[in-house]
Amino acid sequence: MTAAYPPEPWYLAGHLLVSAFRVPVRALPEDVLAAVPHDHAPLVVAGHVTLGAAFVHYLPGGALRYEELLLALPVRKGLAIRQSIPHIWVDSDASRRGGRELWGIPKELGDFTREVDGRGRAVRTAMRSAEGGAEVAALDARVGPRLLPGTPPVPLATAQLLGGRRFVSRNTVFATVRALRTDWRFAPDGPLGFLAGRTPLLSLALHDAAVVFGTRVERS
Repeated sequence: MTAAYPPEPWYLAGHLLVSAFRVPVRALPEDVLAAVPHDHAPLVVAGHVTLGAAFVHYLPGGALRYEELLLALPVRKGLAIRQSIPHIWVDSDASRRGGRELWGIPKELGDFTREVDGRGRAVRTAMRSAEGGAEVAALDARVGPRLLPGTPPVPLATAQLLGGRRFVSRNTVFATVRALRTDWRFAPDGPLGFLAGRTPLLSLALHDAAVVFGTRVERS
């Protein structure tokens, strides 16, 4: 039996460990661009894009509780800046089905491990593909001091192409922004292998986050 998923929008709570990587456009695999709708284009500056990679730990109290690893590519349509997600894994079948059917996000199932120290500052997490069990990515991270007051809203609209359909969704994250030190490991022969050996431009921890996902959705 397949798991039912909540109706949109989803209200989620959790912690996000996020790094930004600057990558030459010529180094992008074709499957990274396949999630971009035809009326959008990757946001390219001096021949490079800035990709976001994140491990997300969704907590009890939200619409669903699960682990997630994702890759995000900034795209634009006119003056509108959105994110296309070409690769994403979760350990919840309800999240996998909901992400695909509601917003065109190509979620796959993965096996996650996560270890946190007693203060919640040192985090070690990894994800293996549910098909074959090969490790895709791992992260050793240390959460640092708070960088900004309050919980500023971060708009994270998504624009997706999946199964010939176009999806645009408005989403927002409210979180405590903290410094983050990271040591990423990407399997060179895995789907994120083009990030192997690259050093992040910037890393942030979005702690105690409230995520609103799936408002004013366009489907065509």
